[in-house]
Amino acid sequence: MVGGGRTAAHRLLVPLGVLAAVAGAFAYVGTVDPNQPGHYPACPLLRYTGVWCPGCGGLRSAHAVVHGEFGAALGANALAVAGYLAFAACWALWAVRSVQGRPLRFDPPPAVLWGLGALLTVFTVVRNLPFGGWLHP
Repeated sequence: MVGGGRTAAHRLLVPLGVLAAVAGAFAYVGTVDPNQPGHYPACPLLRYTGVWCPGCGGLRSAHAVVHGEFGAALGANALAVAGYLAFAACWALWAVRSVQGRPLRFDPPPAVLWGLGALLTVFTVVRNLPFGGWLHP
């Protein structure tokens, strides 16, 4: 039997719980401004080496998204914005499949995983080179 006999509402509990947790995190970051010093710890990689990691600017990006400032969000961390959009698409697919009683299968081929790793690496390297200043948060 598809879905194990559970109702669609019951099957949506876990996706809705994840959505609530993510919404809560975004609400907190939207309320507690990461642009003001002292609210969040500094990135240890940036603090001790001066190197921007791929996540640097992610909190500022999330804060800007919450406030509808999408240009500022892209300026703070464009890769994070792409991650937010990817999460939204994956969550929507998960929710639909849950209602249908079908599991969400995520089994990307190794080439996709290597490609994502290469994208993160290139983003990190370019944002730390002199001509990559436009990628700094």
